[in-house]
Amino acid sequence: MSAVADIKYLRGLLDELRKLPIETPWLEFKRNNADPEEIGEYLSALSNAAALEGKANAYVVWGIDDATHDVTGTSFDPGRAKKGGEDLENWLVRLLSPRLHFRFHAFEYLGKPVVLLEIPRAFGKPTSFSGTEFIRVGSYRQKLKDHPQLERDLWRIFDTTPFESLVAREHVEASEVLALLDYPAYFQLLNRPLPENRDAILEALTEDGMTVPDGGGRWNITNLGAILFARSLGDFKPLDRKSVRVIVYEGRGRLKTRQEQEGKKGYASGFEGLIGFVNGLLPRNEVIGQALRREVPMYPELAVRELVANALVHQDFSVTGAGPMVEIFADRMEITNPGLPLVKVERFLDSPPRSRNEALASFMRRAGVCEERGSGVDKVVFETEFYQLPAPSFETPEESTRAVLFAHKPLNDMDKAERVRACYLHAALRYVQRDPMTNTSLRERFGIEKRNSATASRIIKETLDSRLIRPLDPEQGKRNARYVPFWA
Repeated sequence: MSAVADIKYLRGLLDELRKLPIETPWLEFKRNNADPEEIGEYLSALSNAAALEGKANAYVVWGIDDATHDVTGTSFDPGRAKKGGEDLENWLVRLLSPRLHFRFHAFEYLGKPVVLLEIPRAFGKPTSFSGTEFIRVGSYRQKLKDHPQLERDLWRIFDTTPFESLVAREHVEASEVLALLDYPAYFQLLNRPLPENRDAILEALTEDGMTVPDGGGRWNITNLGAILFARSLGDFKPLDRKSVRVIVYEGRGRLKTRQEQEGKKGYASGFEGLIGFVNGLLPRNEVIGQALRREVPMYPELAVRELVANALVHQDFSVTGAGPMVEIFADRMEITNPGLPLVKVERFLDSPPRSRNEALASFMRRAGVCEERGSGVDKVVFETEFYQLPAPSFETPEESTRAVLFAHKPLNDMDKAERVRACYLHAALRYVQRDPMTNTSLRERFGIEKRNSATASRIIKETLDSRLIRPLDPEQGKRNARYVPFWA
């Protein structure tokens, strides 16, 4: 959203807020009172109240009279405000849990300075400030624990309301819905003809949960509609922080950035462009086949596609202020998404998939963006084996999930951890294909010649010692031994 459009939107929003007859549980008007502790408690109370009231956001507005809603102006400047020498905004972020992507907007309204604090609704768990959860009861802030029925109601909402159903943009005119969402991409991805009139377009989007009538002749755009088909995620706060960042570094570390790009489109409408952009940035290797030289990407395109799709679909949207990220180094690429996985990383290959965002995952599968349920990681491991790359790594750093693809490396240059990981994933892939690992299959995976079968035997022993695989038959001989992963 441009600065001019942003100010226009904020002024229009304030017009609507001032029309409300009294303060609501999700709205507070003030003149100049900007006590930092009080602001922190309001962030908690109004965020939780917005969840109870089914609102996408809550608001505190400075410069509006509480009783008359007249515009008085304010001297409060959040950009200069501090608490104990620390910037106010940083101090508030530090004491809020979960981290809340709130925003201060300072602008001129009817010729006077005002400040609007935009507070996202609580999602997944109540918002607390300095270790205490607050709630708005009438026009008063109170501790949530003192109102057990409201606390039960709030947890019930968290348990029953998926992220996709929440509202990303409220009370939007029909024409604006079509301006905000890339509806032609919706019909194209589903191989459906584009309707000839606006009502039929909105009806289709509503059937798929992208939009919802608000009962007053306008529309609410859901998180599902915005995250999949936004023409610009910046038009949907705080989903703009869920844009995919692609970063290319010099060398093997993060010290020097060569290129950085942040996607703007929704995940479904922008996916093919994202994958094309990423593949265009990847280093390429020259191979010779049938006496012809050609360049191929360093990493299999199918593996890249699957891992990026998984990062989008399986992220934890309750982790605010962070989105999926693709990082490209000289020797690897890392694909990271916010939130810990719902299954253990060592069981990615065989466990039935579980998604926090089932409506999002379902649509991405319907649109052909994701593979069918449960086949994505299998394909990633297969592709890396087919091209004899080091095995991918799946990690969980700092409350996030990361998949790492490594550039080609000769077996002799791999360390023990790399050999063991490759052997384990090979055994897991063979097991889900109903064909246990053998010395022969492992030799094929690494490109080891038959006369060097002892090398494969040594790798198998290392993996056995690491307790990641086990013999299929404890009494089997070494000659035709077969192995399965430890959990089989």
